[in-house]
Amino acid sequence: MIYVVRHGQTNLNKEGRLQGRQGLPLNEIGIKQAESLREELPKKSFDFVFSSPQERAIQTAEIVTGMKPIIDNRLDVFDLGEADLLPREEVKMAGSVPDPNIYQGVEDIKGFIKRIYSFMAELEAKHSKNEVNILISGHRCTTGCMGAYFMGVPEDGNLLKYSSNNGKYKEYIFRTKE
Repeated sequence: MIYVVRHGQTNLNKEGRLQGRQGLPLNEIGIKQAESLREELPKKSFDFVFSSPQERAIQTAEIVTGMKPIIDNRLDVFDLGEADLLPREEVKMAGSVPDPNIYQGVEDIKGFIKRIYSFMAELEAKHSKNEVNILISGHRCTTGCMGAYFMGVPEDGNLLKYSSNNGKYKEYIFRTKE
C-alpha cells in the first residue's frame, strides 16, 4: 500500500502565502497534525519512507513513522521561482501555476510531472509485486501529481484536486501487472 502524505501546516500555509523551496518548517499546528496523522494511519510498519528534501515534509515523515525518510530530490516541491512566499491572492496565475511570463524561475509543469512520474514509475517497478507499505511525504503539488499517476490527469489538467489538506493522506495501490 502506498500512503501519500501532505506535510503539516507551516506559518506560510496559515498566512495564505505560496510556499515553495523557500518554505518554513512545521509550526505548532503542523506538528500536532503530523502527530494526529500518526494515530490516524493504519497501525502498520512501513517498509520504506520517502520524502521531499524540504524540512516540513521530512519533519512530517519522521513524526508520522518514527523513521528517517529516504530523501529523493524528484519529490521536491514545484519551484515557484519569484512567486515563492507571495500572498496567494496577489499572484497572477497561468492555470494552476504562477505565470512564468511574469515570475522568473517558475518550473515547467511538464518537467515537474515528468520528475514525479519518474519517481513513481521507479517505485512501481521495484515494489509492485511485493506486499510493502510505503509512505511518501510531500506537498500539495507533489501529492496531487502522485494522485494523477494513479488516477489519470483530470480533464481540466488541475492535478491539485488529488492533493490532501495539510497533515492528511491518501492511499493507493500499484496496478497489478500480469
